[in-house]
Amino acid sequence: MILIAGPYRSGTGDDPDLLAANLRALEEAAWPVFRAGHVPMIGEWVALPVMRGAGSAGVGDAVSEQVLYPTAERLLPHCDAVLRLPGASTGADQDVRIARERGLPVYERVEDIPGYAAPVLEQA
Repeated sequence: MILIAGPYRSGTGDDPDLLAANLRALEEAAWPVFRAGHVPMIGEWVALPVMRGAGSAGVGDAVSEQVLYPTAERLLPHCDAVLRLPGASTGADQDVRIARERGLPVYERVEDIPGYAAPVLEQA
């Protein structure tokens, strides 16, 4: 399992449209990670439903503060590596720090993940 870490809240002002765009950017890395033979994981895939279940009104409220960062920290012991996508992100930087402390590989490009194969372009 590879945790995909990158900007989610950073630079959004917690605007729902910008948060959704950042989540889509994280999710774009999921298919190449999966194709390489790994299970992709994004902390928000777990944290957002937990937040809703806990009664969160949205990112930035007190409930979300108790869930977002701790979710990734709880996921990391179950991960074999981290893929750090570009962009400023306190949470992603924290994920990388924890991963390195635990001796996990940290990849900065999906192409560096073991098993990665460039997509085959279909000919018309």
